[in-house]
Amino acid sequence: MSRFYPTWQAATMTAERFEVQRVIPASPAAIFSVLRDPAGHVAIDASGMLMSATGEPASQVGDEFVIHMDREALNDFPLGLYDVSVVFTEYEEDLEIAWTIRGQITPHIGHIYGYQLEPIDTGDGPATLVTSYYDWSRIDSVWRERDIFPIISELTLRSTLGILARTVAPGVPRPIVRNVAE
Repeated sequence: MSRFYPTWQAATMTAERFEVQRVIPASPAAIFSVLRDPAGHVAIDASGMLMSATGEPASQVGDEFVIHMDREALNDFPLGLYDVSVVFTEYEEDLEIAWTIRGQITPHIGHIYGYQLEPIDTGDGPATLVTSYYDWSRIDSVWRERDIFPIISELTLRSTLGILARTVAPGVPRPIVRNVAE
């Protein structure tokens, strides 16, 4: 049996979740290293809101660090400069990582950002099928009633995957599409 791994895939969308995928020419460990690191979050952000970060890389569920934000990039709410805590809700090294955001507002919103990493053999060195997701299915009813989700677009999620690829494998072309034996 073989499995087809395109270098990009159409987004999977529901009313409360986006998922986008991309094959990145790097190992799951290299990608996971960026995703667990506060500076990595700032480096790969395609929304333009993440300005800088403080704290240590995550190593388990419950770990957190601070991201210094500027909402002006979205031009939707005049929040100015503010801080949020990134709180890790999933942490399976080199396989899956996810977090929620806690800011100064209450109740906390409850949306989740995450990545699933699947190593693949393209025959051209290390490669990983990266699935990025943004899930707002469990947001607090206060925020659901305001009808402000999604905050970021599917395009922003996809762009972040491109920046992640450039970050972990600068100058390395995307793997060639092939059928890969499982």
